[in-house]
Amino acid sequence: MSAPHLSGSQRPAPGAALRAGSSQAFAARLARVSVLVVDDEPGMRNFMARILGPQCRRIELAASIQEAGEWLAVEPFDVIVLDNLLGNERGLDWLVAQREKGIVPPVILISAFADLEVAIEAMQAGVVDLILKPFRSNQLLNAVARLAEQTRLQSENQLLRHELRRGSEMTPGPVGLTGHSPAITAIRETIARVAPLPSSVLLTGPSGSGKEVAARLIHAMSDRRDNPFVPVNSATLSEDMVEAELFGDVSGERRGLFLHAQGGTLFLDEISELPHAIQTRLLRVLEDRRIRPVGAERELPVDLRLICATNADPAALVAEGRLREDLWHRINILHLPMPPLSARGEDVIELARHFMEALSGRLGMPPVEITPEIAAGLMAQPWPGNVRELRNLIERALILGHFAPDLIQSRDD
Repeated sequence: MSAPHLSGSQRPAPGAALRAGSSQAFAARLARVSVLVVDDEPGMRNFMARILGPQCRRIELAASIQEAGEWLAVEPFDVIVLDNLLGNERGLDWLVAQREKGIVPPVILISAFADLEVAIEAMQAGVVDLILKPFRSNQLLNAVARLAEQTRLQSENQLLRHELRRGSEMTPGPVGLTGHSPAITAIRETIARVAPLPSSVLLTGPSGSGKEVAARLIHAMSDRRDNPFVPVNSATLSEDMVEAELFGDVSGERRGLFLHAQGGTLFLDEISELPHAIQTRLLRVLEDRRIRPVGAERELPVDLRLICATNADPAALVAEGRLREDLWHRINILHLPMPPLSARGEDVIELARHFMEALSGRLGMPPVEITPEIAAGLMAQPWPGNVRELRNLIERALILGHFAPDLIQSRDD
């Protein structure tokens, strides 16, 4: 474990260091942060509230460790600012006890003593930053912003590894549903109505029909757009690790995908592939908005939107016993059936041109012309693999430098 960052009166003045309001990036980082301040001195609590309140998304004040525990039980926080001396109790002792119960947000410790013993204890307790009294307002702001940025980067790295493991095939470019067919126009109109609401959404449709694209569009059009979108293919989660992957693991400090999606959207694809025990836990999460990491005594509050998807008929899945009926009813607030590509008419040509432009730039290869003969061949295809199959065909044409001859011949079929 790395030693906590040290800030305090004996450190050199920041000079050119970042100050509150001097940088849009600095202000943006603070504006996303929720902070819990734990200090038994009213003057210090008010001081920190005046510093952090105008800059941060939310700040709550706890006058004792008992109040701090109550706040942690009901609200998610990004950072805890913890005084080490709280009357007859120590903040570090409380922190150690909280870590034994479950996952704790990153902690900045405030201390009047700079001795080696406190620094070692802080490191062992998992403190990320140590600020020494007396301190200036910009030191606290910089510590909170630095910790928020560090947490964001760690979360993004873990999510990137998750994306690489699941083999995401998202095409670069703006999030949207390409096409002007009546079927896809109706889907876009429904998404525009539901996106600003907190309601759960159930997406169905054949594999490759654009369920994840629709989920990303819902997220992008919601007030959660600046927070994470976390896609999960339930079929790829190993049965022995699915609980820790989703809800976190105290012993391994695995945060879990629910916590990575905090404030944003969690997209659970192929939900019927989840084990029944996990489906039961998911139902409780939807009802209580709380999760319990593996090995934790304490439940954690979560604030996220859940979008679920399946490529099969949900009623049939319930009848087969693969999907819990009570979970189906809970997620089936709004059902969006994604149409197969074969039902979208000339969207096929529009999508083909979209993929040609996007993939040509990504692969660094010249686009292949979509002639009238090629367009006719594309329109004549049955597309059992839907949009994904079309995307793969365009990428193959780019690699080879031409479309397959049988595609052109199909115009005369």
